[in-house]
Amino acid sequence: MLQETCARLAGIEHAAPLLICGEDHRFTVAEQLRLGGFASGGILLEPAGRNTAPAVALAAMHAVSAAAQGVDGQDLLLILAADHVINDVKAFQKAVGAAAPLASDGKLVTFGIVPAGPETGYGYIRRSYDDEFGGVAYAIAEFVEKPNQELAEEYLRTGGGSLSGAPSAHPEWYWNSGMFLIKASRYLDELKSFRPDIYAACEQAMGGATVDADFIRPQKDAFLACPDDSIDYAVMEKTRDAVVVPMDCGWSDVGSWSALWEVSEQCEDGNRLEGDVIAHDTTNTYVHAGSKLVATVGLDDMVVVDTPDAILVAKKERVQDVKKIVEQLKHDERPEAVNHRQVYRPWGSYDSIDMGERFQVKRIVVNPGAQLSLQMHHHRAEHWIVVSGTAMVTCGEKEYMVTENQSTYIPLGEVHRLKNPGKVPLEMIEVQSGSYLGEDDIVRFEDMYSRD
Repeated sequence: MLQETCARLAGIEHAAPLLICGEDHRFTVAEQLRLGGFASGGILLEPAGRNTAPAVALAAMHAVSAAAQGVDGQDLLLILAADHVINDVKAFQKAVGAAAPLASDGKLVTFGIVPAGPETGYGYIRRSYDDEFGGVAYAIAEFVEKPNQELAEEYLRTGGGSLSGAPSAHPEWYWNSGMFLIKASRYLDELKSFRPDIYAACEQAMGGATVDADFIRPQKDAFLACPDDSIDYAVMEKTRDAVVVPMDCGWSDVGSWSALWEVSEQCEDGNRLEGDVIAHDTTNTYVHAGSKLVATVGLDDMVVVDTPDAILVAKKERVQDVKKIVEQLKHDERPEAVNHRQVYRPWGSYDSIDMGERFQVKRIVVNPGAQLSLQMHHHRAEHWIVVSGTAMVTCGEKEYMVTENQSTYIPLGEVHRLKNPGKVPLEMIEVQSGSYLGEDDIVRFEDMYSRD
């Protein structure tokens, strides 16, 4: 979905996208950009989640700084989430094009989705009836939180929407998409006016930011002091210059597995089946099979998701309660709360295939031309078996090649490095053995990716 978000920008004049994510997702994001063939305008790493108002502030400050230095020279920010489905890309691009002159003139534009029904999972925007912008946009009368079913139906009944799934061309109420087009400097002026505490914390954080490769790291302590608030609450509901541009583009905010079922093509039984699935007497169900066969019997209105990390089984109507499971995992200090089996690194990725009390087995993929840091371990030895490709191995004072079906041994405490000198990915199996196998048992001496 991240790749699709970047891809739908084709046809819109824009600079290379700036992505905002947490520290733990930095290599995953970088890998998705690489796989999609997208240029990177930088990956801005939030030290912690502080909601959308601070996140946009960091991006806006970066954009203003870049423009001042003659980089790109663009002050408009198109703010998009990575988990949206948009079926009509041309309609999306047309709405963005219509919004651009308004944003350039200092309006803070949000995109209101023409509602196809009384949805209770989205917030709503009510437009004013002043036709100041010739039907292209409207001043915003109010933002409202997610309504109950009765209120959502009332919005559409009184506001020109539709209860049957055929939307009105000019409704009074719109779904709040969470997408924006704003001038970076204008947003910062409004944020400074309405939430000077957020502005000051972000300004201090960006003032102390460091950069390595594509990663932009705001100063941690300053950002941790930043209050938590959304862009709607902090700015859009307070400014006099907020406008809504209608967008009818087959949009969905895929915030849950049930939402993914809703926007997916389904079979005649109402099922969406992905992967190796056998479904018997199963209806209206979403099944995602990862690495193994998943068989279902007698299910209705369910979600079944198999991943290498865990398996989720839930009623569709209760699938949002997965956050309760996450809370339990964190409370119990389970590793599943923080670690995936497959982990991305700047050089490639590794998949933890198996582990026991004193051993761990990983499948490692090193990208062409990439290398791991020069490092050593206090508590483990490692056996490397090359499955495909060629490895250049540094072990102590020796440097040698290891090719397919060959192996090598890295003793405990030995300084070592792994490099892929070839043109194809290097795939290998690593068997670790020792008294402690944590990722923090790494002492780095040299690292081309500037990691500690």
